[in-house]
Amino acid sequence: MKKSPLIALFLLLVPTIISGIASLYFQEYRPTLEDTRLRRFTSYEELKSFLKTSPQISPYYDGRMPTTTWGVTLRTKEGGAQAPNVPDYSTTNIQVEGVDESDVMKTDGEYIYLVSENSVVIIKAYPPEEARVLSQIKLNGTLSGVFINGDRLVIFEGEFPIYERQAFDPYPYQAPRAFVKIYDISDRENPASRRNVSLDGYYFNSRMIGDYVYVVINQAANVNEEQVGLPKIYSDDQATEISASDIYYSNVSDYYYAFTTVVAINVQNDEEPKHETILLGGTSVMYVSLNNIFVTFPVFETGDEKTGIHRVRIENGEIKYEATGEVPGYVLNQFSMDEYEGHFRIATTTGHVGWFSGSTSKNNVYVLDMNLDIVGSLEDLAPGEKIYSARFMGNRCYLVTFKKIDPLFVIDLTDPKYPTVLGQLKITGYSDYLHPYDENHLIGIGKETVAAEEGNFAWYQGVKISLFDVSDVSMPKEIAKYEIGDRGTDSPVLSDHKAFLFDKSKNLLVMPVSVAEIDEAKYQGEVPPNAYGDFVWQGAYVFNISLDQGLTLRGRITHIENDTDFMKSDYFAPSPYFVKRSLYIGNVLYTISDKKIKMNSLENLAEINEVELP
Repeated sequence: MKKSPLIALFLLLVPTIISGIASLYFQEYRPTLEDTRLRRFTSYEELKSFLKTSPQISPYYDGRMPTTTWGVTLRTKEGGAQAPNVPDYSTTNIQVEGVDESDVMKTDGEYIYLVSENSVVIIKAYPPEEARVLSQIKLNGTLSGVFINGDRLVIFEGEFPIYERQAFDPYPYQAPRAFVKIYDISDRENPASRRNVSLDGYYFNSRMIGDYVYVVINQAANVNEEQVGLPKIYSDDQATEISASDIYYSNVSDYYYAFTTVVAINVQNDEEPKHETILLGGTSVMYVSLNNIFVTFPVFETGDEKTGIHRVRIENGEIKYEATGEVPGYVLNQFSMDEYEGHFRIATTTGHVGWFSGSTSKNNVYVLDMNLDIVGSLEDLAPGEKIYSARFMGNRCYLVTFKKIDPLFVIDLTDPKYPTVLGQLKITGYSDYLHPYDENHLIGIGKETVAAEEGNFAWYQGVKISLFDVSDVSMPKEIAKYEIGDRGTDSPVLSDHKAFLFDKSKNLLVMPVSVAEIDEAKYQGEVPPNAYGDFVWQGAYVFNISLDQGLTLRGRITHIENDTDFMKSDYFAPSPYFVKRSLYIGNVLYTISDKKIKMNSLENLAEINEVELP
C-alpha cells in the first residue's frame, strides 16, 4: 500500500462515506449535459433562491478548495530581457512551455527570490562568490508563491480571519482575503510596492503568460441571515462588487458552492484587472494552455462518477467563458489533462480500488473538441487499478496505473477519434511523476514495491527513479533505475513537480529526498516488507543521467550539518534546513532550504559558498 495500513484503510473508506452521504441528497438526481452548461443569473434574487433551494451536504463549507499541487525545465529569462553577462540557468519546472507556474522560489539568472515563512527574500546569487541577502519583504499572511517578470515581483498572500468570541456565541462569518501584491524591484535592495489587488476568498492557483498573471480565487457561496455575500475585487483602495447578473452557473446540485473568480492582471502597467466569476461546486484541478483555462469539478450522480469541465478562453488579459463538458471518472492532477491541435485530452479513473477484494476501478482516456464534446475514447484500461501518473506528449499519452505491479501504457492519439494502446510495460513499483527525457524516453519518479503475500496489493519501499525507452512503442523498456533508501523514504517530487530539476544537455537530475533506512539488527530473521526505516538523512541527491550511462549518483548535498538540527527533524516536523528546491546558474548548483542557500560546483560538487537566510 502507498500509505500505512491504518491511513490506507481510512483513505479507502472516505470515498464510500462521501458517496453514501451524497446519495442521501441525490437519490433521484440525474443532471444532464444541458444542466452543466453555464448560464448567467438574471438577478440577485435568482442567485439567492438557487443557493437556498439546491441541496448541499454542508451549507457552512468555507470555500477552501482541495489543492492539487499544480513539467519541462526552461532555460530562458522569466520576463524581461536577458541580463548581460548572466550564463544560462534553470527555471521553474512547468507543464506547458510559455505558461509559467508560481512557486516558492524563482530566479532570473542573477538573483533568487525566495518565499521563507511569511516573507520574500531577495538574494544576489551570481556570481556565487558575491552571494548575499539584499532585502526582505515581510508580510502578515500566508504566502503561496511568487512570479518574476523583469523588474516586477508578484507575491500571492492569503490572510485568514482570527475569531474572538464569548462563550456560547456563534462565530461571526468573516471571509478570508487573497492578495496579489506587485513590487517594483528595479532596485533589488529596496523593493517598492506598486499594486495591490485582492479578493475575498482563498487563492486556488495561478499562471503567468507574457505580462499577464491569471489568478483563480474561490470564495464560499452561502446564504447567511438571508443575504449572499457577493465576491468583491479590491484594486488598491477601490472596491468593486461583482453583480449577480455577471456570475455564471450551471443547473447542477452540489454538496457545496463557491464563487470561482478568474482575474487577469497586467503586472507591467496599471490597467484595471479583468475578471469572470463562475458559481461552482468542488473545484479540484486546473490545467492552462497558452489560450485556455480548463477548470474541472466533480459531478455527483448516484452510481456514476463524472468530472465536469469548463473552458475559459484567455488572450492578452481578456477572459471569456466558452464551453462546458463532462467525462466519466475523476482526475488525478493537472498532468492528466492536455490541449493539443484543437483537442482537449483527459485521463480519468472510475470506481474504487479494493486491496483485498471488490475492486471496481477502470481507467480511461477521452479526447474532446473545443466545445468539450467527446470525439474519441479509450476505456476500461487496467481494471482493478487506478492512475498514479499521466503525461501527454504530442500524439502520445503515457499512463502509469498500479495496484500490485506497475503497467506503463503507451497510447497513440494520432487519430483523436480512436485512441489506441500501442504497448505496455509491467514492472515492480510505480511512478508518481513522469517527465520527458526526450521524445522517445521518459523519467519516472515513484516508489519501488514488494508484492504482499496476501491481498491484491504491494508494500511500497524506497524512492525509485526509472528511465524508460519508448522508441519501440509496442515494447517499452525500463533501461535504468536507481532506488533510494527503504520504506519511509520520501521526496517532494512525488507530489510537487516544481521540486524536480532536470537538464538533458548537462546530464543533470536533482531532487530533494528524506531518507529512511532499516536497522536489520532490530529484526530476527528476514525484515518484513511492511517495516519502516528510521529517518537518517535529508538533502539533495545529484545524478548524472544519460542514455549511455543510465543513472549514476554524483553525490549528495545536505543543509543539516549538526546533530541538534538533525534530531529536531522528522517527517511531521521538518527542519527549516530541509532542502526543498534546487537550480543551476552556469556551472553552479544552488540548493535551497528555508534557512540556507548552498552553492556547489556542478563539476565535482565542491562547496563554493553558502548564505544564511533571515
